[in-house]
Amino acid sequence: MAKLGLSARIAALKLLDGVLFERRPLSDMTDAGSDILRKLTGSERARAQSLAISTLKHLEPIDMLLDFYLKKDPPLRARHILRLCAAELFVDGISPHAAIDSAVNLAKLSRNTAHLSGLINAVCRKLNTEGREHWVEHPTQQLPYYLRSVILKDHGEDAVKLMEKAHVKSAPLDITVKDPADVPELVSLLDAEAIGLDSLRLHKAGQVSALPGFAEGAWWVQDFAASLPAKCFDDLEGKAVLDLCAAPGGKTLQLTAKGADVTAMDLSKHRLARVHENLKRTGLTAKVVTADVLTWKPGVEYDAILLDAPCSATGTIRRHPDLPFLKDKDMLKSLVQLQEEMLQYAFRWLKPGGQLVYSTCSLLQQEGEDQIARFLERNKQAVVDPIDPNRLDVPAEWVSVQGYLRTLPSYWADIGGLDGFFVARLNKKTG
Repeated sequence: MAKLGLSARIAALKLLDGVLFERRPLSDMTDAGSDILRKLTGSERARAQSLAISTLKHLEPIDMLLDFYLKKDPPLRARHILRLCAAELFVDGISPHAAIDSAVNLAKLSRNTAHLSGLINAVCRKLNTEGREHWVEHPTQQLPYYLRSVILKDHGEDAVKLMEKAHVKSAPLDITVKDPADVPELVSLLDAEAIGLDSLRLHKAGQVSALPGFAEGAWWVQDFAASLPAKCFDDLEGKAVLDLCAAPGGKTLQLTAKGADVTAMDLSKHRLARVHENLKRTGLTAKVVTADVLTWKPGVEYDAILLDAPCSATGTIRRHPDLPFLKDKDMLKSLVQLQEEMLQYAFRWLKPGGQLVYSTCSLLQQEGEDQIARFLERNKQAVVDPIDPNRLDVPAEWVSVQGYLRTLPSYWADIGGLDGFFVARLNKKTG
């Protein structure tokens, strides 16, 4: 592990620095064109990402323990090296000799930390011998204060603790099946369990592209919660439907599979490439448009519109443990303003009598319930159309008294949880 791991640990160190110092998303640093991972073997890439994720998920208790042994705060790179070593010792269960030796070697690689190799060696050894007695295995990813305080206000202490517990666990792989009639066969082929009406949860994922039915386009990867917004519409057969912020295309595929005439729009041409790929693989068709919601002029009105708006993505922290360290209050304010503007534009393009589904993968009420409340105050033509949990095959408690759907990462914890989502369905009055 030590020889395999040094290159992987160097990459993990860069990933950690990218998230915590440069505020770069892990996904940007680990995609196919990443300079950080490009020269690594497959196993080294996997180890680098796994180590960075383990460290981020347990950063709070790791830092608390490190501060116990540090008389003063070391340079950031040195702290990152210590963080990685602590994660290996206490979370990943790596051999103490390999973890400590690698931490010292990492320090020696840079002139900014070479002079601290002795300190790093001493602290890492203290962690291994004394630290185990003080390490409290936190089965949670503790959220930064600014974020935790907001979620605490919205959902309460008990709910937040359950969410944090869910965040530290690995997210299962869910898929949406194109033809519900194929569900029984795919359950057997994929060693999966059916959840909801046309979704499966796989017990073992493996390489997605090698799984039965993938190449044939029989299904696509989509968290169960992410599949719910598109299921909230009434019959869409032959209807003109606009899917806003469509990439990477899961909801577009759902809407098209329902027989809708779909226009899928997104600002990012790069991200829309995934939509084209998924449409081709599944044999489904949709019109794909690269445009900005705030400047686009469609020239027509639509029977139904799905706005899966840009948001804080706090409902997906279990998949993206870097997210809490990338956002701040100012970014949240700008996102809420953008959602408000997008809602206004989208509603104008809706035919009288049409349905608009608004969704965010956010845990924050200001991006969900509060956003819709403000919209209804300003738009007297809009009325809430309560979502029926029975039609979605979900527990009734997931739908509020106002008729909004709200999922939390702690829901279905016994089978792996799910992403946090907010969904509202609105109708446009005809008169």
